[in-house]
Amino acid sequence: MPNPKRRHSKARTATRRAHDHLTAPGLSNCPNCHEPKLPHRVCPHCGHYKGKQVVEAKEA
Repeated sequence: MPNPKRRHSKARTATRRAHDHLTAPGLSNCPNCHEPKLPHRVCPHCGHYKGKQVVEAKEA
């Protein structure tokens, strides 16, 4: 089984890890209450999906 012959430098390690960051989720606006929500999911604020009341809204 191959083993590393030399230690990787900090710059090489940092270059490899440059793409490991988290990305923000793509949000869309609810057409009913205009609050940000995840696409293809029921709005957690008003409970609407595709123009219909699907879930009872949470009382804040």
